[in-house]
Amino acid sequence: MIRDKIVVLDFGSQYAHLIAKRFRLLGYYSEIALPSAALDVFEGAKGIVFSGGPSSVYDADVPEFNGDILKLTVPVLGLCYGHQLMAQQYGGKVGRAAVGEFGIARLRQNDSVNCPLFKGIEFPAQVWMSHQDAVLACADGFETAGFTKDCPFAAVQDLKRRRFGLQFHVEVKDTPCGNTIFTNFAEYCGMKKNWDQNTVLDLILSQIQKDAAGRNVLLFLSGGVDSTVAFALLNKALGQQRVLGLHIDNGFMRKNESAVIAERYKNFGFTNFICEDASESFLQAIYRETDPQKKRKAVGENFITVRDAVVERLKLDENEWLLAQGTLYPDIIESGGTKNSHTIKTHHNRVDGIQALIAKGLIIEPLKDLYKDEVRLIGMKIGLNEELVMRHPFPGPGLSINVLCSNGALTETDEIELAAAEAAVASIVQADASFAKLFGTESAAATRHGAAATAVYAESKSKTAAAPEYARPAAAVLPVKSVGVQGDFRTYRFPAVLSFADTTGSCRCLPPWDTLEEASAYITNAVKNVNRTVVCLYRKADATLSLQKGYCDKARLDQTREADAIVLDELKKHGWYRKVFQHLTINLPYASAPDRCSLVLRPVVSEDVMTARFAHLDRPLLESIVSRIAALPFVDAVYYDITNKPPATFGWE
Repeated sequence: MIRDKIVVLDFGSQYAHLIAKRFRLLGYYSEIALPSAALDVFEGAKGIVFSGGPSSVYDADVPEFNGDILKLTVPVLGLCYGHQLMAQQYGGKVGRAAVGEFGIARLRQNDSVNCPLFKGIEFPAQVWMSHQDAVLACADGFETAGFTKDCPFAAVQDLKRRRFGLQFHVEVKDTPCGNTIFTNFAEYCGMKKNWDQNTVLDLILSQIQKDAAGRNVLLFLSGGVDSTVAFALLNKALGQQRVLGLHIDNGFMRKNESAVIAERYKNFGFTNFICEDASESFLQAIYRETDPQKKRKAVGENFITVRDAVVERLKLDENEWLLAQGTLYPDIIESGGTKNSHTIKTHHNRVDGIQALIAKGLIIEPLKDLYKDEVRLIGMKIGLNEELVMRHPFPGPGLSINVLCSNGALTETDEIELAAAEAAVASIVQADASFAKLFGTESAAATRHGAAATAVYAESKSKTAAAPEYARPAAAVLPVKSVGVQGDFRTYRFPAVLSFADTTGSCRCLPPWDTLEEASAYITNAVKNVNRTVVCLYRKADATLSLQKGYCDKARLDQTREADAIVLDELKKHGWYRKVFQHLTINLPYASAPDRCSLVLRPVVSEDVMTARFAHLDRPLLESIVSRIAALPFVDAVYYDITNKPPATFGWE
């Protein structure tokens, strides 16, 4: 029997599987296919979605596309790259947009056009953009259904051919009307609901049994949500006697983390796991490494080395034991693991040693087609408690990717890029009238206030009240680079810094989070060499900060552990731990001396890891966190990352 389905063509987007997942969560079965797929792949398809992707449609080397797909009579929805490709295929014009959009935008409806996808949506609607190219002219037969400030063809349609194109990402949480649009599309396609979580669980369990084929399984058990749920699923499918969890203390754990993990597993009833202290070997593996990609790979390869040593010591017959991982689909995508995708960062579970084992069929990954929110749903469905399932994610490389490393000097290229970024950010903050209006000021008024002025922080304002004015921030750029993702590409760029009048840890002078979010997006969209914006919350009086020589060693890891423990403690005290998807404390080698540091607070709110917004913490909570961290003897400055994903990733690397 052929199941009715929505087919998603994967053009290498980070979000291709997220599109399929959204349809499945809405109750509609969906599958992923290559854009070069033969037409028989679409048997049973009620609709087709073209995903986004990292390429430009006018590039010489673009994903191979079977143009005959557009000859099918089923409805087609193009998203981002898919929207641009469809425009090109039908004779429209695509090129570099005058202004790229990354992050939140406001979609407005063309009132003269009735779009079936917009049924039940109120306008203007918040949507999520991540593009530098755009449709510059519609193809014949298409009409404009929606637009944003910088994108005149944000939504187009040709009802005669049953074709729709949307520049924004419908599939991410930060397009709140996304589920409505997908439901409207499925209904337009004539799809009936035919998918649920029981089906997903049954498929996972049967696949584990098939992949194991009578063999036992050794699982890398970090203690995070993913590996914990994978562990529980393996136990359920195979029985505890055939599964062994291996928790490796790699020296990059949070404060007392390994002991807490072991205690929680024992309390839940897991008896089939062991703990291995390999911290010295991991520290040695990344000794004085400054390149974040090489550091990740070294950590991943050392997991294999430790695993091999454990297998040898326990005398496990490798012909009878497979290796399991709690890999999620975002790990695969960000590691460039699909045909048309680009590498954003190399995950520890996708290094060469792991890839070799995958090629030999010696790896089981029960969660590889799922996202974080799906994993948590599955975990609760099979009986795991909230303490295990709702824990903040903690990747295998742990704090090693939160400790930025430097030899103490920038390259000549970095110096040039930093100078360009500083000039561009300064120009925006000091002279851009549109930027000034974000703070309730015209440019002349903003100049009058000055960076050192003291602003009154308004806790609330009525709809009829005039917009309050805040001190215009001082601007700078930190001399460290961090990883980001813009238009499905990895970027490695500098963070802009906004500083308001008070840098003693008080939040009274800070504008509201929404204003800061708009300011961050404004800067990262406009400045080529910047992919993050941070706010300075504290700076040690009279400290002169500069780039220091600093590596991922025990001393800097201990610094990070102490600060990170403070943040998590305060989040729990104030009832915010569950509201935040993940918090990362970033240690920067930017300080007054090599044994000191600056710290970046990075709490994020996300559903699926693919997109995120920085957490808008209550100001008293934030002040409490900063006052405790500022009291640590090694801290010179504390920053707060006010960048969403994209253009930034969760961590800095």
